[in-house]
Amino acid sequence: MTREEILYLIPYLIALAVSANALAYAWSKKNTPGAIAVVWYMLGHTLWITGFIFELLGTDLASKLFWNGFQWLAEFLALIALPIFAVQYTGHNLLYAKKIFQLSLVVPASFTLLLFLDQKLHWVYANPRLTPGEPFAELIYDSTPAISGYALYASLVILWGLYILARRAARPHNLYRAQTGLIALGFFISLFGAVFSLSNVHLAPQRDITPFTSAVGNLIITWSVFRFRIFEITPIARDKVFEALAEPVVILDNQNLIVDVNTSMLNLLGKNASDVIGESAKEIFDDFPIPIKRHIQTSYARAETALQIGGKDIHYEMTVWPIYDERKNMSGRIFISHDITALKELERDLRDLNVQLEDRVRARTRDLAEAYDTTLEGWARTLELRDKETEGHTRRVTDMTLKIAVKMGIMGDDLEQARRGAILHDIGKMSVADNILLKPEKLTDKERATMEKHPETAYALLSPIPFLKKALDIPYCHHEKWDGSGYPRGLKGEEIPLAARIFAVADVWDAVSGERPYKKAWSREKALAYFIEQSGKHFDPRVINIFLEMLHKGEI
Repeated sequence: MTREEILYLIPYLIALAVSANALAYAWSKKNTPGAIAVVWYMLGHTLWITGFIFELLGTDLASKLFWNGFQWLAEFLALIALPIFAVQYTGHNLLYAKKIFQLSLVVPASFTLLLFLDQKLHWVYANPRLTPGEPFAELIYDSTPAISGYALYASLVILWGLYILARRAARPHNLYRAQTGLIALGFFISLFGAVFSLSNVHLAPQRDITPFTSAVGNLIITWSVFRFRIFEITPIARDKVFEALAEPVVILDNQNLIVDVNTSMLNLLGKNASDVIGESAKEIFDDFPIPIKRHIQTSYARAETALQIGGKDIHYEMTVWPIYDERKNMSGRIFISHDITALKELERDLRDLNVQLEDRVRARTRDLAEAYDTTLEGWARTLELRDKETEGHTRRVTDMTLKIAVKMGIMGDDLEQARRGAILHDIGKMSVADNILLKPEKLTDKERATMEKHPETAYALLSPIPFLKKALDIPYCHHEKWDGSGYPRGLKGEEIPLAARIFAVADVWDAVSGERPYKKAWSREKALAYFIEQSGKHFDPRVINIFLEMLHKGEI
């Protein structure tokens, strides 16, 4: 091969390298949507340039015809792949896509058949011949209706693909306009070269510029794929995610003009996109129930609102997020309104269920409390039946204890625990033998010592019961005295629980005011004098003062 021939081939070899690299890059992205169509397109161009180079190197008519036919077949790949890519890239909704694809193969298949039958029919290559040229001989042949028809068909297919891309370029996103514009430019340059080649127009020393225009077009397509991440960010994602999003979405620029809005938001507004795009958000959302107007000056926000649609309350949670450009400058805001109606209904149902559960718990607790109280009163009644002389004592001292306790500000659960403790104050006497408990005479020292163990017995009996733990103060401590001379532990002053100090007053008052087999009831004056005298000794002075005041007012 001469130096002149090598220099002549270098531009074509560069074009081949560019197309091959474009093919390799597209193949590396083969798992992304639309990439396979680009692979077939680049493969067609790469094979076409390869066939063209081998046609140049051919030295006889037969070899040149073979490689020229090879170029036709390679071009079919690129021709079929172009509209497929355009449809996939733009997300174009093509009716009867399968049938259209099958019909699009009729012309290439027919032309391929003509190529194989051309030695007999000569419908493709009419009067083929070689003409001397420098540095390579050139294959020429007369134009035929088959070639003209195929050229028309190819031009229409390419123009249709460019039309689909042009429609995408009209969308309001700069990113997608740049993507689509560069891709369309790459395809157009390839078409431009083919048109000049078919018109026999030479713009360079090489007789055919189609390989160069194909290489330049492929280079532009490859660069746009890389620069704008077309296989990663495509308009298909925008249509399927943004436009078909169930949540109403609107995008504002820094001047609070609406730059994009999805179908869900348009349905709520009752407007068309042409009525909204480019308009001021303040005007469009002036009386809109979702509070977009209130937050058009904020970068981040979250708000809830409700509106009626079809007679049903629909709840929305609106979130506002800033949008940043490639320089990290805020270029606008996106408002997303998420339907939280189901969540609100679930919260309402949970609240209702919680109220029902609380009502059931309260009712059950009340039932249990009544059952406990019935049991406690049963225990107290059992003790009274055993000791006839103290019949009614438990009820009287319980009532008096509660009246004094309320006067002293005891309320709620503390009051309820005092009531239970008063009912059970002598429960420890169940362990005392009848001959001691029911003895009509004065007890001996030994018998008294036995009797004085009943608070400890009460503690041992009741302390294992969690429900009665707080009620133990009275059964365990009602015989303790203010001056520390009481039993069973000799507690003094405020060491004695308040409930026990109150009960001690009520217990002694009932004891001295009532008849016993071993004593007569005291007169009111004697009893009052005793309580005054025992203030600060047996009794808490503060409790005595309140007790005496209540006696004076007739409250006891």
